[in-house]
Amino acid sequence: MSTFRSLIFVPGINAKFLDKAKRLNADIVCFDLEDSVLPQEKLTARIMVADALKQRAEYNFTKNVYVRINSPESGISDKDLISTIQKGLDGIVVPKVNEANELVGLIEIITQLEQERGIERGNIKLMPSIETAKGVVNAYSIAGADSRVNALIFGLYDFLHDMHLDYADDDGTEYTYARMKIPVDARAAGIVAIDAIWQKVADLSGLRNDSATAKRLGYVGKSIIHPSHIEPVHDIFKPSKIEIGWATKVVDALGPAMEKGKGIGAVKLEGKMIDAVHYKQAKAILDIVNQ
Repeated sequence: MSTFRSLIFVPGINAKFLDKAKRLNADIVCFDLEDSVLPQEKLTARIMVADALKQRAEYNFTKNVYVRINSPESGISDKDLISTIQKGLDGIVVPKVNEANELVGLIEIITQLEQERGIERGNIKLMPSIETAKGVVNAYSIAGADSRVNALIFGLYDFLHDMHLDYADDDGTEYTYARMKIPVDARAAGIVAIDAIWQKVADLSGLRNDSATAKRLGYVGKSIIHPSHIEPVHDIFKPSKIEIGWATKVVDALGPAMEKGKGIGAVKLEGKMIDAVHYKQAKAILDIVNQ
């Protein structure tokens, strides 16, 4: 279980927005090198994002900071990784993933860079974004492609484009199947799913309704493009009773040892092994409840 209620995309080419990100309360702040950056601006954006990551101590990054690179098909995703991977980065969002083997080359580069730059192996996580018909079909294998993969993201508008469909303000028939399948595939692979953006920035009522639907479908959070969406999304994606119960049991099981600084390793809880990573997740859930 993870506290990924909100993932906000911050244009990597906009110095003002990068600075404002220092005060954002999103669970994941994601610097974007893809859709918000023109081809001729990619190099400049990489430099700006790398500099922002060096200033992480100044940001309100109590949880996670990611970078969205360009897609595997773009031919420049390796350059994005080489320029941005450093200590302080928690993960990479990989857009337009069609099948699991597209992640192999990226994982090899990340592993090499971790070793070269003194980062613990496996520390950099991956969130593939499902944005095509082929990606929807292969979502389960993508979700289980590697231990680095910790969430799937639904990319609604690129999916509609790939399907040659227009977005309509009604019942969402044109994307219902894809939206329902992705969280099921994610859970089956042992990870979580984050829903697509709500494009109408000023329509907070619509955002709440759309977020509530996403939660009922099994998503743990939502991608967002404006800071005003953070709190409404957080309000909808409060931890469930099941999550709170799980977190309480984990803290009860590991808390005394963790608070004393003892590395007790993994213990068994209800037939499953839990360790320091689960303790951190459990504490995050309970911190949300107690806010």
